[in-house]
Amino acid sequence: MNKFVMAALGGTVAGVVATTQFVGPLVAQEQATKASVYEQLDLFGDLFERIRAQYVEDVEPSELIEAAINGMLTSLDPHSSYLPPDDAEDMRVQTRGEFGGLGIEVTQEDGFIKVVSPIDDTPAAEAGIMAGDFITHVDGESVLGLTLDEAVDMMRGPVGSEIVITVAREGTDEPFDVTITRDTITLTAVRTRLEGNTVVLRVTTFNDQTYPNLAEGLQERIDEAGGMDAVNGIVLDLRNNPGGLLTQAIKVSDAFLDKGEIVSTRGRDPQDGERYNATEGDLTSGKPMVVLVNGGSASASEIVAGALKDHHRAVVVGTKTFGKGSVQTVMPVRGDGAMRLTTARYYTPSGRSIQALGVSPDIVVEQPRRAENPTEEEDANNPFRRSEADLRGRLDNDSLTEDEIRQIEEDRTRAEEAAALRIEDYQLAYAIDILKGLNVLETGSAD
Repeated sequence: MNKFVMAALGGTVAGVVATTQFVGPLVAQEQATKASVYEQLDLFGDLFERIRAQYVEDVEPSELIEAAINGMLTSLDPHSSYLPPDDAEDMRVQTRGEFGGLGIEVTQEDGFIKVVSPIDDTPAAEAGIMAGDFITHVDGESVLGLTLDEAVDMMRGPVGSEIVITVAREGTDEPFDVTITRDTITLTAVRTRLEGNTVVLRVTTFNDQTYPNLAEGLQERIDEAGGMDAVNGIVLDLRNNPGGLLTQAIKVSDAFLDKGEIVSTRGRDPQDGERYNATEGDLTSGKPMVVLVNGGSASASEIVAGALKDHHRAVVVGTKTFGKGSVQTVMPVRGDGAMRLTTARYYTPSGRSIQALGVSPDIVVEQPRRAENPTEEEDANNPFRRSEADLRGRLDNDSLTEDEIRQIEEDRTRAEEAAALRIEDYQLAYAIDILKGLNVLETGSAD
């Protein structure tokens, strides 16, 4: 006990001595830093006054200060920025799920505006805008040199008005113009449907409605299928989902996990780190899952995909995700504006940051370009499409009952529907085929 006390006291004394020895230099260094900051602020004040007095045109002081604040923030990273009152209100409206615009999530890269993803059923998506496209001009005016917020402002306008954006796309020799009519964007956070016995959950964004929509839609499809026992698996489609609220990403991940870490965030101060864990209860009772991702899956989408992948809860299929592994905190500031500041990085349960790397799928599946389908007439005249049943004078099959024949025809119909889906959406069809294969291994049935 005495040794323990002495060791503790020794440590305390040593600490006092060390502090006494270095307190002078530390104070001096802190004072020097403060002096440097004050000098820089004085320099800013001098420049501000010179601009006001000598610039070729009159400028509003408030606009100069706002531009200086925004420049300070945007110099940090592409996701930090100042939001004037109107923009701050627009952002609050977007998280509620309805706003006016084109329907694209954008970031900035190499001075140009890069499309993270188009949003389903919006003017941009219907006009053919794709994830990875670069917007070089808006109504003929170059966006090079503009901040992200300035470029976004150029794309805003009254609902019903037209805008022409110039797009540079990988694999296309020359940039091309796309005309889009602005519209009110109403985000349906989750769409659900049955493909055979597979429940498909299409999550387009992470806003306030995402988890409630997902839970309700999932239950509706389970009931439609005839109960959980009739469902062979779940496809969670996160393709072209630009992300959104961290809280919703955690809830969606938790919906399919019984325990374990979902995501952790780490800021500059290690004490500010947060860990978010799953609670007991899986809405799908452990049914096999496939998560679909692509280059337009970003931020909150990557949190969900990373959590389900690291816990081996789902097979991730598609192409590498966008790679946005940072957390932005929106802080209200005086004058009804807001500051969007990157405050942390997030990490998947295995401790990996996906910043600039993305989530790599377990199975890489590209989405092929849709080929033109042969016409019905061509199909009818194709001799290789004919079978024994088409031959005149064929023998009938009298070894099957009517019920067995009906079952064969139903199986054939399902197979033809699956083939049609491969033409419409190859990646989704691939995901469903994986679940069918897993079901065959478990039960011996492809239903």
